Amino acid sequence: MDTRKLEALLTAVELGSFTRAAEVLGYTQSGLTHMMNSLEKDIGFTVLVRGRSGVQLTPAGQRLLPLVRDCLASTSALEREITLINTHKEDSVRVAAYESIARHWLPEIIQQFRREHPDVTVDIQMGSVEEVYRWVTEDRVDMCFASRQESPALEWTFLRDDELLAILPPDYDSAEDTFPIQFFTGQEFLMPSMGFDRDILRVLNQHGVTPLIRTTQVSDSAVISMVEHGLGVSVLSRLVLRGRQNSVRALPLAPRAVRELGIAARPKKELRPIVRRFIQQSCEMIEKM
Repeated sequence: MDTRKLEALLTAVELGSFTRAAEVLGYTQSGLTHMMNSLEKDIGFTVLVRGRSGVQLTPAGQRLLPLVRDCLASTSALEREITLINTHKEDSVRVAAYESIARHWLPEIIQQFRREHPDVTVDIQMGSVEEVYRWVTEDRVDMCFASRQESPALEWTFLRDDELLAILPPDYDSAEDTFPIQFFTGQEFLMPSMGFDRDILRVLNQHGVTPLIRTTQVSDSAVISMVEHGLGVSVLSRLVLRGRQNSVRALPLAPRAVRELGIAARPKKELRPIVRRFIQQSCEMIEKM
């Protein structure tokens, strides 16, 4: 079975139009029509109904669609495995992560993984949320450890909630053990860079809070130092702040807010066994930390 015909079929169904599918795939409309006619001749029955409203699957086509998706996914996995073998990447696991996760979680995970798989190399890249997700979709890495973002093409594995904390000057005068989110309204707010703003803005917008946001292009350590010197307030997570909060006050937000941390990767059936093992072991270890 010619997988190009199956790919064209799937694209036409998803877009609902031969014209749009032909544009996406780089065919002429007549060429795509000929390809679908050839496919139906190969399998011996009609799978598509053409009409004014576009193209739709016949009942027989609907039965085949899940199998077509599986076939294309398996073909893609096979081609990727061949490429990995040819480039000697089968002996490596490629990981992207935030700096805080690379610092606090990955050393112990990798240490244990290497004990069990001494011949496997673990390559690590650190980046922002935009970068680590893009690297996964571009197949530059096998997975990323990050906060959860909308990414329909990737499969999400939950690891742990990471509580968000208000970062306040050391002389902040309050006997309370939490910081109401509404108190940020109108305050000078130092927004961390590296994509952390997505998680923070989600919480601020959820509660209708509008601080005077000062977007920064500095590290989390620099944000902490700026807060320490009275240049504003901020929000960081408990994991990011670990071992760094002696110079500022850090209070849990009220109501409580978290960012969800986990692993984003392609669907597990497309991953190499050693990559699936790394993800499984990471989940087991994070649960114990």
